[in-house]
Amino acid sequence: MTDMRQMRRDEALGRLVYIELPKAFNREIGAFKPDPAIPLPVETAGIVDNFDPRVITGEAIVAGMMRILAWDPDNLNAAYYRGFVRAVKPELLSLLSEAGVLKARSKAWDVAEEIFLALAGIYPEAPEPLVDLAILYEDHAESLALAGDEEGAEFLDSLAFERHKALLALEPSFPEAYFNAGFFFLRRRNYERAASLLETYMEIGPEGERRLRAGEVLSSLRDQGYLDELFKEAYDFIKLGRESEGLEKASLFLARNPRIWNAWFLKGWALRRLSRWAEGREAFERAIELGAEGTDVFNELSICLVELGFIDEARSALEKALVREPENTKIITNLGAVAVRQGRRAEAEGFFLTALEIEPEDKAAAAWLLRLEGEG
Repeated sequence: MTDMRQMRRDEALGRLVYIELPKAFNREIGAFKPDPAIPLPVETAGIVDNFDPRVITGEAIVAGMMRILAWDPDNLNAAYYRGFVRAVKPELLSLLSEAGVLKARSKAWDVAEEIFLALAGIYPEAPEPLVDLAILYEDHAESLALAGDEEGAEFLDSLAFERHKALLALEPSFPEAYFNAGFFFLRRRNYERAASLLETYMEIGPEGERRLRAGEVLSSLRDQGYLDELFKEAYDFIKLGRESEGLEKASLFLARNPRIWNAWFLKGWALRRLSRWAEGREAFERAIELGAEGTDVFNELSICLVELGFIDEARSALEKALVREPENTKIITNLGAVAVRQGRRAEAEGFFLTALEIEPEDKAAAAWLLRLEGEG
């Protein structure tokens, strides 16, 4: 992933040529005064060799400066290019932010990232581009995780973390940073850090829907035991591959809190990873009885059911998960795997192709298709 980003950077900067203004040029752009001594980057659309200077436009110069500010923000002339772009395109922040958000929603990740990187370079004092970048990296990371690319997801999460850290360091404090970072750590199951950030948001954030949401999440974290030391230890042990120790901690927690569904989920997760399928099934079904309704619990239950030979029941569990998240490629791919076991080859191919249509980087779906092709 790091090498790929370096290639994108090299490609973006390699598409630029540089021109110089006539030394006698003295026309000002609003309050901005161009300096003929500083070369101007020009976007060439990849045609660097034999570049025809007659096709140079103002838009191409602005595009070139934006590429510099996106991929080389520490450039010696960055401040000059920033002033130039802001003078020529004063409305750029709102226009490009909207365009970037639309690209991110359509999963055009690279385009959206370059837009937000450029905005961060043009408006280093504005928090909005950093917020957009953090959310973009989180969404892309989640998409890669569902597609089975854990390494790529982890790398993008690290980029999101750096943006959240920068936002939390702003002076004066930027309340939205605490809200967004709280949910970032919540997704990564660092519940203590999430709670701390959301508590700060409750103190400094404005009244409104987000503050209500932060309060609801804090109440849920406390009521569901997420901030309990035993619960945290159980989760950490299981995540680190120490399932037996995690199971022991989860069982101790359940002895005190037998009606908390997420503790039953933890117990089931440990049991499933220990290949104790029947006990895992019981734990997940108990979690569902107590109110668990996310895709993870139904997906985990389906794994146990498949291993126990209850293929139809496994499919039913996955279908319930799909109702909750219709574009979850992990669930769609697992439905395809179940269809293979049921002898429904055409249906299975349909599931795998659907997963790849939603997420072209889905490694599991691609591997299943190759397997089916190999089997003829």
